[in-house]
Amino acid sequence: MRVLITGAAGFIGSVFIKYVSLSQPEWEILALDKLGYASDLRNIEKEVENKRISFVRADISSSDEMRALFDDFSPEIVINFAAESHVDNSIESPLCFIKSNIDGVAVLLEESRRKGVLRFHQVSTDEVYGDMEVSENKSFTEADVLKPSSVYSASKASADLLVLSYKRTYGLPISISRSSNNYGAYQHPEKLIPKTIVYALEGKKIPVYGSGENVRSWISAELNCRAIEKIVKSRRAEGEVFNIAAGYEISNTALIKKILSLMGKSESLISFVPDRAGHDRKYSVSIEKISSLLDFPLSENFDDELEKTICWYKSNRWWWENKMGNI
Repeated sequence: MRVLITGAAGFIGSVFIKYVSLSQPEWEILALDKLGYASDLRNIEKEVENKRISFVRADISSSDEMRALFDDFSPEIVINFAAESHVDNSIESPLCFIKSNIDGVAVLLEESRRKGVLRFHQVSTDEVYGDMEVSENKSFTEADVLKPSSVYSASKASADLLVLSYKRTYGLPISISRSSNNYGAYQHPEKLIPKTIVYALEGKKIPVYGSGENVRSWISAELNCRAIEKIVKSRRAEGEVFNIAAGYEISNTALIKKILSLMGKSESLISFVPDRAGHDRKYSVSIEKISSLLDFPLSENFDDELEKTICWYKSNRWWWENKMGNI
């Protein structure tokens, strides 16, 4: 089975590469990444060196590059992790997000249609549903209307709609996963959890937007990747959208305090700063569909996974130290 994995040197993409290179020995994997600032080829260098995967540097928004690649490799499965994902950057440089997250997906879909791929899987986000009040006790389902509030989430929602349109118009076999916030090893230190860890290690003030009471749902990248593999492998998942979350919700301030406590650091490192424009208040998604339709339970011990993540950043300063200029 020839499988094209885009965004393969980024955070979640590289975790997925590491996982399926072991769990799916029958897959012939071509890993693709344009190697932007948030990607790092070192994430998957062992898999490349032992020839478990092949790697190509290319941009999914380039029609010419993708046509040549699809003609040469003829993928049977396409799994798209490639995306600009940092919300702060989408406020400053919105056109980059539109090019990668919308135009790039359109190019991949058209090439997938042309070559008759057996499954196109789009990795999306729970942010496409928009937010809710912190006090609201509800969770978005896959049937809820999309109401994105940032350029990033709007670009991902647009991509989801394109994917669904290719299913209806052309009969392209597709699936979509919308996960909550991911964390774990290999995540760029611009993101909340690794930023908190590395700033604490450096003794730097940790910026917290607004009151810090915004609530997020968290899932380890490893569990998310196992869920994505399940979706891609399942015939019952064809044509479907699935939320992915582990059921752990916490405010930003409480999360940062938890990390500082686990690291033995003082809460005096916390520094409240003016809120981000359009800062979403709370995300929460239902995982009933993936649990029932695919019989895939989503649960993990957040504290254990968080401690593993802290240990990784402590032990791998070589990986993140040169990235600090980008945050």
